[in-house]
Amino acid sequence: MRNRVGLIIATAGGSGYFPIAPGTIGSAVGVLVFLAVRAAGAWWFEAAALVTTLVVGAWASTVAEEALERKDPGPVVIDEVLGMLATMIFVPLSVATVAAGFLLFRVFDVLKPFPANRLERVPRGWGIMLDDLAAGVYANLVLQALVWFRPGGFA
Repeated sequence: MRNRVGLIIATAGGSGYFPIAPGTIGSAVGVLVFLAVRAAGAWWFEAAALVTTLVVGAWASTVAEEALERKDPGPVVIDEVLGMLATMIFVPLSVATVAAGFLLFRVFDVLKPFPANRLERVPRGWGIMLDDLAAGVYANLVLQALVWFRPGGFA
């Protein structure tokens, strides 16, 4: 039962098993999760969702590593969901900000600039989650700057 629940969470409901670009699919699921969380209309709910996803995702990623018997297994995409939540938190909602946030997160997730590249060395599920959290923070900072400097361009 523990493995089944852990794998469902770690693979974001099975979306991580998509045969092509599972990380991109996981990020798309992250957009859907973000939109559902944002619909609640409370900043604290977004923050709570981010922290909850981090903690539960670290547990589920650890379970997935054990069950799939490999480090940072490809089907684990809960980290992409976390990354999208971090990317979009406190950002004004529009089609343009969501599209830009998605692209920025994917770029930072692939490039993993310092210290994200070091965070993936943290053991177990925490390393899986923390490097994507860092990528999401980078994407959020760039997105916040874009909104700040081009507010009309993101309406």
